Amino acid sequence: MTLHSLENCGVCTACDLSRTRQTVVVSRGDPAASLMLIGEAPGAKEDESGRPFVGRSGQLLDQLLREVGLDPDRDLYICNAVKCRPPGNRRPKKGELLSCRPWLDLQIELVNPEVIVLVGSTAVEAILGIKGGMTQLRGQWQHWQERSVLPIFHPSYLLRNPSKAEGAPTDLTRQDLDAVRRRLCER
Repeated sequence: MTLHSLENCGVCTACDLSRTRQTVVVSRGDPAASLMLIGEAPGAKEDESGRPFVGRSGQLLDQLLREVGLDPDRDLYICNAVKCRPPGNRRPKKGELLSCRPWLDLQIELVNPEVIVLVGSTAVEAILGIKGGMTQLRGQWQHWQERSVLPIFHPSYLLRNPSKAEGAPTDLTRQDLDAVRRRLCER
């Protein structure tokens, strides 16, 4: 199987999100990267463009990645747990996460990353099966399918809590992303 197998995702009708989407949002970045970043679901800008994390949250995420020396286009592969935008940007329902899981599993299998960053609680729930508790989970390395996995705050949370002070969510996320960069350098 190849990444071209993901093209079939564009005709998926496994859940009701297929009725309201404009575009199936599969990925951006380097499919040969050793780092995969998994978010929640596409927002309005992503639904329009067909690329994940391109709205305000994505711009902030790209900025933080660059600040720690990671290029979003070259150093990682970015995708979401759900490939279609939930109406009103609501959180994906459990059934929608389950319906999209085969596509996410295929991406993980094909990219075969050494390190996975889970962006926000929905991604943590989708991969690790852990609900809530991002304040305690973020920055704590987990192991899943012989991979290092690090949960981080979602950039939308950082936009709602914009302080750049030491110990604030943005600073903590920058530290987490720097830990990811260091972990990749160790391998």
